[in-house]
Amino acid sequence: MAAKKQARKTNTSGEELLEHYKNMLMIRRFEEKAGQLYGMGVIGGFCHLYIGQEAVVVGLEAAAKEGDSRLTSYRDHAHMLACGMDPKGVMAELTGREGGYSRGKGGSMHMFSTEKRFYGGHGIVAAQVPIGAGLAFAEKYNGTDNVSFTYFGDGAANQGQVYEAFNMASLWNLPVIFVIENNQYAMGTSLQRASSSPELHTRGAAFMIESEAVDGMDVLAVKEAGQRAVAHCRAGKGPYILGVKTYRYRGHSMSDPAKYRTREEVQKMKDERDPIDHVRDMLEQGKHATTEQLKTIDKEIKKVVSEAADFAQTSPEPSLDELYTDILR
Repeated sequence: MAAKKQARKTNTSGEELLEHYKNMLMIRRFEEKAGQLYGMGVIGGFCHLYIGQEAVVVGLEAAAKEGDSRLTSYRDHAHMLACGMDPKGVMAELTGREGGYSRGKGGSMHMFSTEKRFYGGHGIVAAQVPIGAGLAFAEKYNGTDNVSFTYFGDGAANQGQVYEAFNMASLWNLPVIFVIENNQYAMGTSLQRASSSPELHTRGAAFMIESEAVDGMDVLAVKEAGQRAVAHCRAGKGPYILGVKTYRYRGHSMSDPAKYRTREEVQKMKDERDPIDHVRDMLEQGKHATTEQLKTIDKEIKKVVSEAADFAQTSPEPSLDELYTDILR
């Protein structure tokens, strides 16, 4: 285990730090449990885990306000939890049960919550990006100051519809934050082999979109960048791009053995750059929480996740009548 790093100084309160820690740890434990259930055959289909990337969505949700919308692609369970969706409903959807957010019919990639303004989970690479711009258009049309947080990955950044969305968002001055979650490997190809411009946040320069690069393994750095982006959008200055460099510890999906990188590379990231360990160090070094208190928090979160898993396995499967609901005719 690497030596404990000296945590950087911050103006964030101990209470805020602790909340960030809890939110990230909830995502980590939930995803670990989802991986276990998938291995047991309880969860079927595709399953993409967010382990290692927790600081991104937690930091940006800390910069959001009620009324803002968010949507992403298939690595989406963390986004649901971060915006306040019930772990039981999320896990039940993963197991295809009636108690899930889409009543067991959407699975991992297609669950929604209009209450929390979470609009997916989209399985087609980059297809959510124009939708995110559309949500921002609706906010501008309705005269609100709400912002659309539109997440996509480094692989999706090479898709043409992303640039169509950039163009329209800039042309119409839309309040959308394009968040590029650059976990550096897309589906399995390193960024260096797939992109002629590795600084992905610069991709909006041709459309006159302001942008910045962000350390996605530092929840406070993400939060601060998110606050700048939000202020820009709420002031009516149009879209903003955040190029957030992060790292996933697991494969692209549960079926990916991730042989395109070494175990040593992954372990080095875990030892030296883990986002949850980073906040834990700040809490302990700043005397905001003791080791025992943090262990108690972990135990409580594991209990919540365990209860969600139990609910997900005991909730009934959807009835056959559900085949005929939620269908456009």
